[in-house]
Amino acid sequence: MDGDLAGTTDEIIQWAACKWGIDEDIARAQVVKESWWYQRTNGDGGESWGLGQVRDTYHQSAFEYDVNARTSSAYDLDYTYATWRACFEGVYTWLNTVERGATYGPGDAWGCTGVWFSGRWYTQAALNYIEGGETWGYGDRGVKQHHRLRTWGDPNFIGG
Repeated sequence: MDGDLAGTTDEIIQWAACKWGIDEDIARAQVVKESWWYQRTNGDGGESWGLGQVRDTYHQSAFEYDVNARTSSAYDLDYTYATWRACFEGVYTWLNTVERGATYGPGDAWGCTGVWFSGRWYTQAALNYIEGGETWGYGDRGVKQHHRLRTWGDPNFIGG
């Protein structure tokens, strides 16, 4: 993970998606949900930063260097989707030892998308984030809704 890329927001999303093997439109939709494509977005009471909203209380290593999830769009998404890939590969077996709505296993792109928000596998909070519903101030559209609607392509979308 190095975040070594300069480009438009969409080019950075495509690069991170390709590098980590997530569908680029899922990544686009998730970045809409998280930050509306604004790197300077700061959420969760000042704990989350950047395009992917990397939370410093849970991902302290993403903020250790001068170029980090707060200062670099590419680094932020490199970190976000490296974490997604680990989930997708089945590394997070601990998800079966905590509250969950289903049994965790590898290969579930949407489940790993929900883990990014909730830290849990298919709990109600994860489902709200994926499908839509109240997600603590992030609006009612879920990542799947942004994916289906291709929000980033709407002429009124001003992010990125």
